[in-house]
Order: sequence, then structure tokens, then C-alpha cells
Amino acid sequence: MPPFSPPTEASVALVSMPWPLFNQPSIQLGTLKAWLGRRFPHLRVEARHFYLEAARAAGYETYGAVSRRSRLAEALYAPLAFPSRLEAAERLFLEQVPGKGALQGRTFREIVEKLRRATDAFIDSLEWEGLLLAGVSISLCQLTSSLYFIRRIKERFPRLPVVAGGSTFSGPSAGGLLERFPGVDGVVTGEGEIPLERLTGFLLENGPQPPSSWPPIPGLVTRPEIPHGQGPSSPRPEIRFPGSGDAGAPFRQLPDLSVLPPPDYDDYFDLLRSFPPSQRFFPVLPAEISRGCWWRSSKGGKDRPGCAFCNLNLQWEGYRVKKPEQAVEEVRSLTSRHKCLAVSYMDNAVPPRESKAVFQGLAASGMDLSLFAEIRADTPRAVLESMRQAGLGEAQVGVEALSTRLLRKMNKGTTAIRNLQMMKWCEELGVRNASNLMIHFPGSDEEDVAETLENLEFARPFHPLKIVRFWLGSGSPAARNPGRFGIRAAFNHPFYQAVLPREWVRSMPLMVQSYRGDLQRQRKLWSPVRKRVEQWRKEYEALRRDPFEGPVLSYGDGGDFLVVRHRRAGAEPVSHRLEGASREIYLYCVRHRGLPSILRRFSRFSAEQVTGFLDSMVDKKLMFREGDRYLSLAARRKGGL
Repeated sequence: MPPFSPPTEASVALVSMPWPLFNQPSIQLGTLKAWLGRRFPHLRVEARHFYLEAARAAGYETYGAVSRRSRLAEALYAPLAFPSRLEAAERLFLEQVPGKGALQGRTFREIVEKLRRATDAFIDSLEWEGLLLAGVSISLCQLTSSLYFIRRIKERFPRLPVVAGGSTFSGPSAGGLLERFPGVDGVVTGEGEIPLERLTGFLLENGPQPPSSWPPIPGLVTRPEIPHGQGPSSPRPEIRFPGSGDAGAPFRQLPDLSVLPPPDYDDYFDLLRSFPPSQRFFPVLPAEISRGCWWRSSKGGKDRPGCAFCNLNLQWEGYRVKKPEQAVEEVRSLTSRHKCLAVSYMDNAVPPRESKAVFQGLAASGMDLSLFAEIRADTPRAVLESMRQAGLGEAQVGVEALSTRLLRKMNKGTTAIRNLQMMKWCEELGVRNASNLMIHFPGSDEEDVAETLENLEFARPFHPLKIVRFWLGSGSPAARNPGRFGIRAAFNHPFYQAVLPREWVRSMPLMVQSYRGDLQRQRKLWSPVRKRVEQWRKEYEALRRDPFEGPVLSYGDGGDFLVVRHRRAGAEPVSHRLEGASREIYLYCVRHRGLPSILRRFSRFSAEQVTGFLDSMVDKKLMFREGDRYLSLAARRKGGL
């Protein structure tokens, strides 16, 4: 047989199905397209953002309502991927539909049918026959939609190699997908650049090959071909896991992020430009500075297991960071090419050391950027100021709790006073704090709840936290060490029973887990916190309705005095004037300070005088005390009070 000659323009398709945020391109697709395009200059790589087309077809408001709830998202494609799940998925959908909003008045089957037509039209509109390979990115909210897409593609083009990847199938679930879903020929676990490059190079050189003929590629899990004549009762062929990595999963990742080109988002913008003018918008550009999490790493012989609830880093080994100049240039390149100023950093938490240089470089560029980033609560004030100067308008801070006792159980590496300090800084600098307050954490108790309720009273001047319920993530520290958290048994979350075949749920580990332990107790314990946070949200929204009123709790400095103003819901503001030493102590504690440091700084006064003033400020909720540390809560406001 003569050697295979690839077509003049060989093609690879990378696909992302609903339900990612529709207003931004897929960083997974954009990064892989740029990488393969650089490695194979004559290869045509198409990044097909079908979720954007689905959002246009469904209506942006409807799509947004679904994408914010993972169970709604998985329910809608479940009867398409698995027709036997129709009635169970419909029940799940009806349970999850919010009382008001875009989904009211829309029947489940009506939406499912619209999605079926849109998906099939998408498949019909594109050339699949000549492709070397199709890659499907499957992350949160994309499981059933991706499985339906793969099933339909394989029905029409059975010889087309299909490889899946993404956070949904990091770890041991990769082999489970191959065992139960014949439409998938391989699963990338971990980063996709090197495994896809190796597989693409092999197919370019050798032509179409069955997966059983693919070479062992670390990071790519495959299924050998079933021999001809072997029946269903024969032993299943062994799943191949070349290489080794975290939790037994294979990895082959880039040792250095400096080799990455900027993501290629051209296909997303080409699709958006094809829409009628009334359906176009200005997207948000995803970017990244780092991969992994520096808080979850082994450094200097000291193990950092990371936050107890987190399973976001199973697809990476270690932590890697781009050089600041590379990160700055990528944003310049992306914003200039696509004429957009909104950028969302996708890092699990932007790096603590390099961030200042990155954001100083962005500020120096002169661009009027609108930035989003996830940051840790111990981010230094100078770094946060650099971020704000560069255009940081919204941040998700790793708060999670306002109880130091509970934060220790979560292994967050922060404290309640640090969290409140960061919340104040965001208020002061005009950064919207889109952070979470986690409830129902296994092993939390009455003391944790009591501390949370007490500290919530001091947090009320700041942007309210969003309540999120703990869910057990497969591969998280809590899942790997269940006894430490009072978890007696873990299993796939019951909602999967509505969207997947029974044998899948029984035997295949999936991303979202549930457990036997103290669930009922947790729901009862945390009920008062839910009510208090809802009250906090309503009061804050009423007080900040007029943006010119400024922070709820603020101060203005007069040089030898300062005025603290506390606005209250349904009542007149209360003002306090602090003069002389009172002013000095209050300003000294704009960063949390230990009592020994305060007493040394103000040694001209007796300890009783200093602690008497501090205690009076705490009683008025103008300062927060944790142990022997104090934090002034008022945010500085220039321009009068």
C-alpha cells in the first residue's frame, strides 16, 4: 500500500457545545487552535463555537438563564443523548426552573426540540467527511450536549476519529467514558496541547487509522479495537493509560507556558459577525497568566493540598506562570485584533508574585480595559491597586467563609479578618466583589455558624457575598480524605440519575458527588445564615441605589480629624468625628494590626486607654476584632461626606 498523502489542506475541528458563557470565546478552543496552527502551518484548524449559535437560536436571555444552572443545562440535552431519560430529565428541569425569568412559559419539550433542530442544522452545515480529527471540549454544563453531538456525528461519519477532553473527564472517569460510549475514540486527560499535537502529527503522517493503531501518547487514553467476530459477552479490551499522573491519570503537559502563542479567537468573531446586527454584541476576551494553583502544590518539601472543597486542578500537575511581558503582550494583541476592551482572566487565582508587574504593564499601555480576575484574600493592597489601575472592575475573591474556625477546616489559608479587609479594599477601590459564602461544608458545626452570624454584622457595609452550597467534587481533598470531614460514603450525585443511563451512574465516577454524612444537619444549621445574607443583600442594594452616595461605611480625613459616616437602611446616616489620637489609631488600623503593635505605636497612652477606644469602635461596628487583631472597617472616600 502506498504511503498516505494528506490532502492539500488537512483539517481538524475543535468543538465546544452548550452551555458555556455565550458572550466569550472558548479559551480551550482558542489556545488549542493557536498551538496546532503553529506546529502544523499547513493544517486547517477550525474552532467551532456551537454554543454561540445555540444562544442566538434560543435567545440570549433564555440561554443565560440555563447556563447559570448546571442541572438545567444537563437536563435539556439528556433526552437527545439518551431518549430513555426524557421523563426523568423533564422532572429535573421543572424542579430547577426559577420562579421568575426567561424560562417561565417555555415548556421543556419545546426547548429540547429547538435545541435538536439547531444542533442538527449545525452538523448539516459543515464539512466533516474530510477531517483528520474532531476534538470536543467537555467541561461543566457540557456533558449531555457533547454526548448528543458525538453520537450524531458518529452516526453519520463513523470513521471520523473523535477525541474528548476537558475538566469533566480528568482522572479515572476518562476510562469510564470510553467503556460506555463507543462514539469517543480517545480522551485527553490534562492539557491538550501536546497530546493533540502528537495525535495530529501521527494522522498527518500515516493517514486515517483506527484508534487501536494509534501510538501510546501520554495524556491520551484510548480503547483498543474489538477484534472481528468478538461478541458482547467477550471480555472488554483493556483501556490504555500511557504515562502516569495525579490520581493515576496520565499527563503530558507543557513544562513552560512561554512557548504558548496567544489564543486564536477568529472563528468565534467570524461567527458573531455573521449574525444580524440586532444579535451582535461586544464579547469578553478570555486570557490566562497561569495554570494550576500555587496554593495546591508541593514547594520546598512542604505539601499544600489546596482548598478542601476544590477539584479545579485535576487536569494539571504543579503550577506554571507566564512571564509578565508575555501576559501583557497577549492582552494587547487580543484587544487590538478583536477591538474589544473587556478581558476575563481564567486563572484559578492570578499569581501573587507576577500579578503586580502584569497589571502595571497593562496600566502603562494606556488601554481603558475592563478586567475580571479571581484573586486570593491575602492579595497585597499594592497589587490590588495595580489591578484597579489597569482596569479591574470585578473580582472573585476566595472568601468562602467569614469564620476563621471554618476557614481552617477548608484549608483556605486565610482568616475572617483578612477576608473582611479585602472586602473593604474592594469597596474602597470600586472593585465589584463577586465572591461566595459557602454553606453546608461537611464537619462545620454550631460554633462555625455562630461565628459566621456574628461576623456578618461587621460585613454588612460591603458588597454581599453570594450563598453557594457545598458540593463534593470528585478528586478534591475532601473526597480523597472523607473521614477527616465526617463523610461516611461518597457516590455520584443523584441528579445524574435523571440525565444519564443507570449503568453509568452506578459504575462511572462523575465530577459532582454526593455523600452520606451530616447533610440534613448542615441544612438546618445554616438556615439562619441564608436568611441573614438575603437581608444583607436587600439592604445593601437599597443603600447603593444612588452611586453618588458612596460606600455604606466611609470616612474622610481632615488632617487632624476624620469623619466616619455610616449609612443605614430606613434610617438617617450616623456620623462620628475622631480627633487626635483617636484619628491616628483608626488610620493605623486601616490594615489589620495586632494589639502589641498598636500599643507600641501609641505607647504614650496606657493600654487601658488604647483598648478602651478600640473596644468602643468594635461596639459601634466601626472596627472588627479577631483575637488580638483589629481592623478599621470604614472605606476611605475622597470628595466630602
